[in-house]
Amino acid sequence: MTANTVLFIAEPQAVTGIFPALKEQGLQAGLADTLNGALGFIRKSRPAVVFCRPRLQGFSASDLLTQAAADPEFPPVVVFSPSGSAEEAREFLEMGARDYWLEPLVWDKIRLILPQAPRDAEPEAEPEPAPAAPEPPSAQPRGDSRFSIIGQHPAVLRVLALAKRVARSKATVLISGESGTGKEMFARYLHHNSDRDEKPFVAINCAALPEHLLESELFGHEKGAFTGAIARKQGKFELADGGTILLDEITEMDMGLQAKLLRVLQESEFDRVGGTETVKVDVRVLATTNRSIEQTVREGKFREDLFYRLNVIPLKLPALRERGEDVVRLAEFFTAKYCAAYGMGRLAFSEDAKNWLVEYEWPGNVRELQNLMERAVLLAGDGPIRRDHFLMDDAEWVPDDLDEMQQAGEEAAPPEPQTAEEALSVMPLHEMEKKLILKSLDETQGNRTRAAEMLGISVRTLRNKINEYKKLGISL
Repeated sequence: MTANTVLFIAEPQAVTGIFPALKEQGLQAGLADTLNGALGFIRKSRPAVVFCRPRLQGFSASDLLTQAAADPEFPPVVVFSPSGSAEEAREFLEMGARDYWLEPLVWDKIRLILPQAPRDAEPEAEPEPAPAAPEPPSAQPRGDSRFSIIGQHPAVLRVLALAKRVARSKATVLISGESGTGKEMFARYLHHNSDRDEKPFVAINCAALPEHLLESELFGHEKGAFTGAIARKQGKFELADGGTILLDEITEMDMGLQAKLLRVLQESEFDRVGGTETVKVDVRVLATTNRSIEQTVREGKFREDLFYRLNVIPLKLPALRERGEDVVRLAEFFTAKYCAAYGMGRLAFSEDAKNWLVEYEWPGNVRELQNLMERAVLLAGDGPIRRDHFLMDDAEWVPDDLDEMQQAGEEAAPPEPQTAEEALSVMPLHEMEKKLILKSLDETQGNRTRAAEMLGISVRTLRNKINEYKKLGISL
């Protein structure tokens, strides 16, 4: 078995987002969409783990698990689904699946089941970007420089000063702010500047799992706790023992689970699902939300006592549009990052580009800025980066060498890719994602349920993407 190789059996658009994180960790990834292709790869490369979608065209994960049952040396199989259900999870676990996950696939979770995965690696393939340029020497964090916070705006420096003050405590911290403002980056900053930085940092998205699966993910379960529970499983709190757990989108947690979480915060103990033995843990809890948690409490959707227990240290992150010149600092940071990634020289910004960066509203915050800087680097070529390199409508961009191209009888734009493989090789992943979503909506006459099924994602994920595009002015 090859410890540095994994296999994904899925549509390309469902898994390519995790490939950069695997490559960064020195892992090889295979991709197959048929049973024969998967079995051929497994025989040849003997991957450490196989990740399989429940169903593909003409193929089911049950077919793969049948093959696995007949081969004692078959690698463990993890079934991962965009939506999932308890019945489906039980079905595949009973057939011998190692685990059943809901998307998205992230490095933080994958590394836990790899036999020799690095344990101190950055746990997310694409963590929320830092909200801000290098700080004054007195404000620089100790430890890993990957978790430095970029920014000089007073609102950012105030939040950073508070985070630095409480990083070495065990106090719970509630980080709030709009989507894309860098909440997870601040959570990682807190962990890596604490006395727990040598211990695990475990993150879980509370909105990604239904209640019955989230409880098992958080607290684990005993063998026989439910159909398909063929072995004891440790939950996130046990895995984070001695370290830090991040509860992302905490306001999406079901009220019943909120009561169980409150017990962990108050008593540092819990029971596994189906268990009778109390498990003691030493875990520092961080939580994030992009909603008004006070309003959620008033609406009766979030426990008031849990809110006060989480809100010991509140960190409210400012939106990017409120941070003035920090936008330019961040733009320069991401530009340098992508210039290095694409083997290009450093690029400067024209004055009209800088003015546009400061004046734009940035509905997607730092995450949107990061994606836009990748586009600008690719369009600018030898530079400098101009305002038209930021335009949302590709049709408004005019290549610098258009006249030469026309004189040479060339097309002003390259032909559209004909296959998914070609598409992956000529455009950034977020651009391919947008094109696939728009195409699926067009083919289904706007039916979001059918479009989500075509894309292999949940309707919730599709709805969130559509809202992002509408904020960017894309007509749907």
